[in-house]
Order: sequence, then C-alpha cells, then structure tokens
Amino acid sequence: MAVPERPYKIPESVLVVIHTAALDVLLIRRADAGTWQSVTGSKDHPDESFWDTAVREVREETGIDALHPQCSLQDWALENVYDIYPAWRWRYPPDVSRNTERVFGLRVPEGTPVLLSPHEHTACQWLPWRRAADTVFSPSNAEAILMLPRMHKGQP
Repeated sequence: MAVPERPYKIPESVLVVIHTAALDVLLIRRADAGTWQSVTGSKDHPDESFWDTAVREVREETGIDALHPQCSLQDWALENVYDIYPAWRWRYPPDVSRNTERVFGLRVPEGTPVLLSPHEHTACQWLPWRRAADTVFSPSNAEAILMLPRMHKGQP
C-alpha cells in the first residue's frame, strides 16, 4: 500500500506573541532547528481564517486555550510578507517562494501552564519582552515582540 504524499503547506501563516500583563513573553524552542520563537503555524486549509489558525496553533503548540475567558487574543491587523527560507521551500508548492504571516497577540494570566508538543518544541521560557526580542531567530518575530508595549495598550 502506497503512503499518501504529505500535502504542501499553504503559504499563509500566523505569528502569535503570547505574553502576560507584565509583558513577559513566552518563547518555545523548535525541535528541528533549536531556535527560539513565538507560536507560528500555517493554515490547515485555504478557507481557515487567520483567527482560527491562531487559536488552533496556540492550542497545538502550547496547550493554551486562546479563547479562555482569562485570555485575550488580539489580531494586530499586521501582515508580514517574506521569502521562505530555502531550507523550508520543499514544504511548499514548487512555484511558491513567499509567505504571508498575520500577527496576533495573546495576553494570558501569569503562571499559565504550558504543555509543549514534543515533536515540534523541546523547551519553553518566559522572558521580559526586550530579552525575548533579542532571543528569537526570526526578524519578523523580533519586530512583533518589540511592538508589544504599543499593541498591549489596546487590549482590555
């Protein structure tokens, strides 16, 4: 019996900066590359909204329920378009070289437990926002974290 081919990734993704009211930021270490990042992930299907993708990816990667009443998920209405790293292009259709990433913030209560997906991430840490921005691998992730104080002011 033939093994079905894994479908290509959709070049539309989310970046979710998870933080506390004190602006401590959750970072997770990628299992494949060993780099630190916020929650990221692609849409599962073209009709999945960025909002639904953010909620799903947060739950899959951290075990956190972004819709819990004590959490506040905010669409920052910001999209980054960037070249997909050559090392990851094989995951996308052959004619795709750029990805659109929608940015969200998720405020969670201090002490929120994190349950990592072990095949995706090996460790997590909470860092003050400036240190978190210096720690992440991705420039768009660092830029989003640096926007946190300004974006957080608009959260209830």
